Amino acid sequence: MKPEKLFKAALVAALLIQSAAIDATAAAQSKKNAKRPAATGVPKSTPAQSSGATPDVTPTPAPGKANRREAMPAPSPIVKTNEAEADAPAAAATTTAVRYSYEFNQPSFNIRRILIEHDAAGRGQITFARKDSEELFTDPLQISPAALARLLAAWESLKFLDSDTNYQDEKQFPHLGTMTLRMKHGTRERKAEFNWTHDESASALVKEYRGIGEQQLFVFDVTLARQYQPSDTVKLFKRLESLLGRNELSDTAPLIPLLRDLSTDERIPLMARNHATRLLKKIEK
Repeated sequence: MKPEKLFKAALVAALLIQSAAIDATAAAQSKKNAKRPAATGVPKSTPAQSSGATPDVTPTPAPGKANRREAMPAPSPIVKTNEAEADAPAAAATTTAVRYSYEFNQPSFNIRRILIEHDAAGRGQITFARKDSEELFTDPLQISPAALARLLAAWESLKFLDSDTNYQDEKQFPHLGTMTLRMKHGTRERKAEFNWTHDESASALVKEYRGIGEQQLFVFDVTLARQYQPSDTVKLFKRLESLLGRNELSDTAPLIPLLRDLSTDERIPLMARNHATRLLKKIEK
């Protein structure tokens, strides 16, 4: 055979062998792909997911809405209150509040004037002035429940605002001092003056207010004495014992803490401390 024919035959054989190799490789790749499972679009599990942790399922914001604010809850409706309605309870309390007062005047007495003012709860103040002095002393006041109950019962018995009764007796005793009762309820107000009366309710009121005045005066004087003039406490306790003996104090129970304190106060004389102890035992019986 000629060399040219041999060369062509060898080239054709080489091409046939190469084509067969390519076909075999393609067939093998096709079989490999056929064995691989179809893709489901589910990503492979992360270590956290495979261990049982809850996967992060936060949705990815849609394009164009990444800067959109989350919806805010609707604000609560604002309830507007009329100012007049808001002030109505306070105004009502002011107009319906009851005020009571008792005043005693006698220029020749050591305590020439006593004024006691309070509300229906017993809160108020006491003002007094001494003989030959224009100076007024005022202290806050809280009437005890027992004394307040007696006071209010006497006021109620008088029907003070609805009455025009003249409490002054036919006999006049101006040297004993002038008593003035006053009551105010809203726009209604009444005042009554007398120096002697036989009206039982009016007498009960005067007696109760006098007892309150004497008791508060003792507290005021002994408080000053223990600070500035301790020796004066001796005569103050003598006066207190006299008032107790005549039953001229309003309610002695509020005096108990003060007497206990005074009985151990070394700033005051021993005589006064012992006297305070004796009075304390008498009150606590």
